[in-house]
Amino acid sequence: MSAEIIIVLAILGAVIILLITEWTPLEVLAMLVMGMLAITGIVTPKEALAGFSNPAVVTIWAVFILSGGLTRTGIANILGRQLLKVAGGGEKILIVIIMIIAGGLSAFMNNVAVAALMLPVIMDIARKTSRSPSILLMPLAYGSLLGGLTTMIGTPPNILVSEALRDNGLEPFSLFDFSPVGLLVMVGGIAFIAMVGTRMLPKRNLSQETTAQERDFRSAYRLKDHLFQIRIPDQSVLVGKTLAKSRIGAALRLNVIGITRGNQTLLAPPITEVIQAEDQLIVEGNRDQIHEMNHWGQLLAEEGAVDPAVLFTHGMQVARLKIKSDSAYAHQTLSDIGFRSRFGLNVLGIARDDRQIIEDLKARPLRAGDVLLVHGSLETLTELGDHAPFQPPEILSPEDVAQFEVLGDRLRRLRVPARSKLVGLSLSESRLGDAVDVQILVIIRRDGTARVPASSDRFEADDQLIVAGTTDMISILLMQGLEGIFIETDTHRPDQSTIEDERVGLVEATLSPHSVLSGMSLREIHFRDKYGLTVLAIWRKGKAYRDALRDMPLQFGDALLLYGPWEKLNLLGREPDFLVLTETAQQAPREKKAKVALAIMAAVLVPVILGWLPIYIAVVVGAASMVLTRCLTMEEAYRYIEWKAVFLIAGMLPLGTALDNTGAARLLAEGVVGVVGPFGPHAVLAGLMLITFMATSVIPTAALVVLMVPIALKTAAGLGISPYPLMMGIAMAASSSFTSPVSHPANVLVMGPGGYRFIDYVKLGLPLTLVVFVILMIFIPFFWPM
Repeated sequence: MSAEIIIVLAILGAVIILLITEWTPLEVLAMLVMGMLAITGIVTPKEALAGFSNPAVVTIWAVFILSGGLTRTGIANILGRQLLKVAGGGEKILIVIIMIIAGGLSAFMNNVAVAALMLPVIMDIARKTSRSPSILLMPLAYGSLLGGLTTMIGTPPNILVSEALRDNGLEPFSLFDFSPVGLLVMVGGIAFIAMVGTRMLPKRNLSQETTAQERDFRSAYRLKDHLFQIRIPDQSVLVGKTLAKSRIGAALRLNVIGITRGNQTLLAPPITEVIQAEDQLIVEGNRDQIHEMNHWGQLLAEEGAVDPAVLFTHGMQVARLKIKSDSAYAHQTLSDIGFRSRFGLNVLGIARDDRQIIEDLKARPLRAGDVLLVHGSLETLTELGDHAPFQPPEILSPEDVAQFEVLGDRLRRLRVPARSKLVGLSLSESRLGDAVDVQILVIIRRDGTARVPASSDRFEADDQLIVAGTTDMISILLMQGLEGIFIETDTHRPDQSTIEDERVGLVEATLSPHSVLSGMSLREIHFRDKYGLTVLAIWRKGKAYRDALRDMPLQFGDALLLYGPWEKLNLLGREPDFLVLTETAQQAPREKKAKVALAIMAAVLVPVILGWLPIYIAVVVGAASMVLTRCLTMEEAYRYIEWKAVFLIAGMLPLGTALDNTGAARLLAEGVVGVVGPFGPHAVLAGLMLITFMATSVIPTAALVVLMVPIALKTAAGLGISPYPLMMGIAMAASSSFTSPVSHPANVLVMGPGGYRFIDYVKLGLPLTLVVFVILMIFIPFFWPM
């Protein structure tokens, strides 16, 4: 075994591990592969970058744009309305029709785009026919995957194997060469799911969960169990505060969804609504949070007000820190920057245009020229030096600080009693800062040492805390119970039907396949401020989450229960990052352009079928035509391209070249032949497909095909058999991603709305995979003799 083969196999092993574990973003992994292959000399620099100009990659991104054009012109919406006409029929008939429409569209469109386009339609059908979404959504996802098997442009693996044949001097597959086998697989898969698979799908017993009039997604979230009322007494410190300033959401994790004032009820009140005495607040959340907060008075004991001179004890200093005019921090908040954890400094106030800002410091966007009044150790301030976004800090004297009105009576000294529940908790776990907008400036330990606390620092018995905050916020922190703030009342338990009307409603939404928000939290995207909607719960992997939603990173496949004005909900439906799961809230498609889009698609396919144009030229011209005819905008075209797939394929293609050139593919092929070769060509086909079937559950399909193709070609050459059945089998097996939600984005997309768990995909996907495997083993050798 040569050194080159060892290097390539080592890179291959590392790639497989990283693809399975997802430790590295796919785009980064692709670039690393290209770089490592060029650095080690396995391929030339030109060969390393050749993937981006490969006809397969060009075809794939152009097909994404063509698919986007069909999506934005409402092709699926038109078919969905026809589907609605037969929705009242039997369940099996409905599932068959859903899968046929999804499969037919996926033959020429991106699988995920089809699933995303039909998802709101199917959810509406489920609501109107009182059926559980879980019965319909997995068939939708699997139907889109099965349909992709039927044409060359239906799925990237088909395109990749066809171009691989061309690159190796063989006749490539044509557009409909996949159709005979693909259609048989699609028919067999649909028949299996309709006749047998529906018994394996989870069913929510909606009739037991809720009344007949309420048979929809609300029952799954058990919303009515989390609705109650609280009353604001006359003496409450919350009187006169806006909902945003009240900290009810941050402190108690309660969502105020209505305010009853006199004989009128304001639903979905804006965060600027001012709380008045004797208001009845309709809230949604966990009642246990209230009882937990009732113990806050036991957590801390007040040691009294302190002089601002305390800021200069224990080696601490106060300084001015001015934001430069070209600072990267302009327009970001202190929370966005992670200011305290990054610099180890407290911000006591912000001086801006002769104003001194002291409230909501963490959430207030900074401006160039702002002067931050910061507090921390002299060592930290000295190390800060001339940090690029700031001018050098200006150390202040106690006399200088005394002139700042922002301090006033904001400083207090508190103590953590030995019996306090805070002992052992970290600063972030305690939620004290988020809950009442009180900043812990210094922790003074029992031994006299002091430090600016980090979020990971844990409280100890007899800690002294120097805190800054307004008087009423500190009063909330020290309260001996919540009765002085608000009173929980059970005199009238609100019903979920009373929180919706013609102006305000509830909907489910999920991240769209083209969203850039995956991995970001609601706090990071400023969801409430930006969209004016409240997230009541997040459904993830079969479970509804209600606590700490603001800091929960969103995942592709999550379903969000949203509450707010219909005007805002409809606006969210026009956002490219979200998919609102009701058709009425979707952005209106350009249906007047539907005939144009279909004509462009026909103009792409006809010359390819007749052999007048290579497919990669035809689809590029078609993609440009979609934009020129305004079937979609250029911005939309960029969004519809799955850039992760493009980068991943372009980065993996040089690895396939390296496997071939170095002889590593031949070595692996000899291993395959050695194991299954003695049993005949059919056993070789079965072995390669089984490897692909298993790997497609954990490795992205496109990357898997790129890795399997050189092995299949060398195996065929070694046995002296036709490479076409092996290539067809690998493409079909790679696209049959049924056994795991993470094996294909279409599966993840329906996970939240369908309320599925991982095991649900295994229960239905595994037998479906066996059905597909049997059909492929029977018919591939028939249409493509070995």
